Amino acid sequence: MAGLMSADEIYQRAEDAAAAATSPDEKALQIDYQALKEKFRAALGDRKVALFHINKFLPEGYEDQGRFNLVLLTAGNVVFDIVIGDSYFRYDVVSVGQLDKVQVIDAMWDNKEKRKEEPFLSLRLMHGEEAHLLLALDDAERASLLAFAKAVSAARNPEK
Repeated sequence: MAGLMSADEIYQRAEDAAAAATSPDEKALQIDYQALKEKFRAALGDRKVALFHINKFLPEGYEDQGRFNLVLLTAGNVVFDIVIGDSYFRYDVVSVGQLDKVQVIDAMWDNKEKRKEEPFLSLRLMHGEEAHLLLALDDAERASLLAFAKAVSAARNPEK
């Protein structure tokens, strides 16, 4: 992603994702958007975001926490994993240097709804017992996830 983004620009992306996070059979997200904007400002402060990835579906283990999440990488190589729901906002913060393991999985998953296997790409950022997941189910998401993986890998393991 070209250019650095402010907290307000990331909030705008999150607002757009919130509108898209509701499937036809679900009640629309009931978010106080002005309060959400302030939460983004408080969380990020004046940090600039270099990359972001929005998970359209919550990764396994996040189900009770919200409707969708986004993972940000700041210009200073800090990862924010933000979960947003109707009345839920939570974020984890970890420096890329604190990560114990970075794992990319390119595989197939069994889509029971469509009764077929479909490709997925996953980036798992692990530290201690925590894992932060980025998921990609289509080509646009795949490009975002791969850019994130490349940036994290370069920051964590630079070539000498």
